[in-house]
Amino acid sequence: MAIIDCPEEIPCNPCETICPSGAIKVGQPITNIPLLDEEKCTGCGRCLPICPGLAISILNYRFRKDEAALTVPYELLPLPEPGETVMAVDRQGRQLTEGKIVRLIAPEKNQQTALVTFSFPRKFYRKVCYFKRKRNHTP
Repeated sequence: MAIIDCPEEIPCNPCETICPSGAIKVGQPITNIPLLDEEKCTGCGRCLPICPGLAISILNYRFRKDEAALTVPYELLPLPEPGETVMAVDRQGRQLTEGKIVRLIAPEKNQQTALVTFSFPRKFYRKVCYFKRKRNHTP
């Protein structure tokens, strides 16, 4: 399922335009904050890389038996690598639990944003919103 964290009223609607199931609505005026109809969202992820504000992530709370996974936009270098251990954090940046990078989709030719999927214990799926890399990672 998509998670939209877009608090600013700016003229923007690519997420609404690209959503194949009509789950995201901005409407008129185009400065409305996008609303997600969770019943319609298929979790396809097409909205994630098109969001210029990096305000969308994709949650899979049934990733593995006891794990959830979150796919987020990532624009820092060096990119994390699958298998890397990270700290899953909440909206305020507080560390909640360890996680593990499970997938990296590197930027394509005309796209500057990598997509990183990390897993973490499922009991945290309502709180985790991003990850923090450990200081001793190697590039």
